[in-house]
Amino acid sequence: MIKLLKIELKKILTYKTFWIILGLYFLFLALGMILAEFMVNSMVTDINKRMPIPFPKAVLYNFPDIWQNLTFFASIRFVMIFPAIIVIILITNEFTNKTIRQNIINGMSKNEFLVSKLQIILLLSLLVTLILGITIITLGLVHTDLEGFSMIFRRAQYLLGFFVMMVSFLVYAFFFAFLMRNTGLSIALFILYTVIIEPVVYFLLKAPFMFENKIYTYLPVNAVIRVVEWPSIPSLIKIMGFQIQYNVSFVACLILLAYSAVMTGIVFLVINKKDL
Repeated sequence: MIKLLKIELKKILTYKTFWIILGLYFLFLALGMILAEFMVNSMVTDINKRMPIPFPKAVLYNFPDIWQNLTFFASIRFVMIFPAIIVIILITNEFTNKTIRQNIINGMSKNEFLVSKLQIILLLSLLVTLILGITIITLGLVHTDLEGFSMIFRRAQYLLGFFVMMVSFLVYAFFFAFLMRNTGLSIALFILYTVIIEPVVYFLLKAPFMFENKIYTYLPVNAVIRVVEWPSIPSLIKIMGFQIQYNVSFVACLILLAYSAVMTGIVFLVINKKDL
């Protein structure tokens, strides 16, 4: 297993496109984390201009709520698309450059090739989660008057939930890439489904004229977002009617893992039956 990971890292470490997209992702992620409170309070200020009793300013960076707040903003679908594009490019390039055939000729099995890509997904998810965790702890320590050391990690379960979300979302990208095998087509269809098709289906299934159902809850990308569905911002709860989320649902994470297992299984079946 370590040998497979080393082979993948050799390909990635000299690949400029990987570093450019990853750098842009971390840049947007950092800016989003830093500006989140400012953007939310700008919205509160605008609403207060039309309200007889002003709502209090939002506080995002205090422990323990910061774990929920920043994982919520980091899991917005438009932000998570960046690492997904990285995974798609890394996989589809193997087909475009025919390096997958060379790997097979050199003795790597199809299953080992797929496992090596899944290892990269786990490593990338772990890297993103680690950086997000460091950012949360840093911002939390700066903005919080601590009552005790235990307060820092009181709601750190949201970071674990984010890791499950990131792995699952990247497995979706893995699924698209292996089935399409074309970089442009895979990226276009993945973004189209994530940003347009599924949201449209989601709202249609929730529409009053539809039969009563909960199907929209289990749509693949929506299932990812549901793990950290709401921020913990009291002022927004009052203004926007946001619900209160007290913890990460084990069932929600289990649904994601089930989706990931099914998609991975389909890819293994397809690749082992098709010629490369």
